[in-house]
Amino acid sequence: MCLSPSIRPAEQHPVLLCQALGPAAPYNICGVDGGTADPRHHCWERARVIAWQAYAQGEYVGHYRLPHVCEYRIRVDDQLDFIYRLTREETPTPYKLNVGDEIRVESFTDPEINRDLIIQPDGTITLRLLGQVHATGRTVPQLRDTVEDLYRKFYKLPAITITPLKVNTKLEDLRAAVDRRAGVGGQSQAVRVTPEGTISLPAIGSVLVQGLTLSELRTEVCERYRQEVQGIEAIPVLVQRAPRFVYVLGEVHQSGRFELTGPTTLLQALSMAGGWNVGANLRQVVVFRRGDDWRLMATMVNIDAALRGHQPIPPGNLWIDDSDVVLVPKSRILQLDDMISLLFTHGLYSAFPFTTSLSFFYPAVL
Repeated sequence: MCLSPSIRPAEQHPVLLCQALGPAAPYNICGVDGGTADPRHHCWERARVIAWQAYAQGEYVGHYRLPHVCEYRIRVDDQLDFIYRLTREETPTPYKLNVGDEIRVESFTDPEINRDLIIQPDGTITLRLLGQVHATGRTVPQLRDTVEDLYRKFYKLPAITITPLKVNTKLEDLRAAVDRRAGVGGQSQAVRVTPEGTISLPAIGSVLVQGLTLSELRTEVCERYRQEVQGIEAIPVLVQRAPRFVYVLGEVHQSGRFELTGPTTLLQALSMAGGWNVGANLRQVVVFRRGDDWRLMATMVNIDAALRGHQPIPPGNLWIDDSDVVLVPKSRILQLDDMISLLFTHGLYSAFPFTTSLSFFYPAVL
């Protein structure tokens, strides 16, 4: 199509993002909508024109749908990545000295007192004439007042000044522990949720995360860090969910364990197992499930009409949960056939074989 340079395509033919009919979907589609509350409408006789091909050739990309769950809660074997960032926020309380901090002690009365000191692992510093003085857990003004009071035994006016040179060493140690800038980049920590529902993070140790949302976990971890180290924030990111599986067995082509990579129904689980065998009892398919407290639950559903195309909205097409076991039993005919096979082929008659012969005599025709 040739358009005039003064006419834009959008002005000549406005683009409709969602349209039922078009070159790629030129015909109306009749179907049954499961959104109706009355189950009597869920039959082929109630088929009506519905918005089936809203995106036509773009159907393969998938429609916009509601989220899988309203909120995701962390579970065992989930993989998380904690991203650490400096907050650069003013602390509400005065800073207290820690082990490894570096300070400068000066006196205008006696220059011999002047020196740069690193707080030792036992929390003390060594000063001239005084020896060991405890420094950790004190603010700079508190330590200055303590040192000045101690020096009054030797000087009438000590005139002590304490200047912090390197502080917040706990924060620097934490940043060094999570530093990955030489590898994948950034400062982060990768963790996996243990079977007991916990994770282990530098500086704060074990944290119970089972059942928490990501926002709840962020609040919990940041509060724990705030009690230990000021000025840092940890942001949890869900990297990989724990694998989910469904187990399908019985009268299917390929029984086994199949991973759930998205929302899965009972019919989809059967398709992953290759479909059902001839003679399967599709009227009594059993689904076993474990509850949140590990109790066993079970339900029996009828999907025979749906699999034979007689029912458009089958009530038995349940959503599959993690670790569900789907059992497709045998029909009564197959059960009877197995019983006969066990009895006559592998059972009593196989141990004591017998033979019979039948003779048929036909009278001579005179």
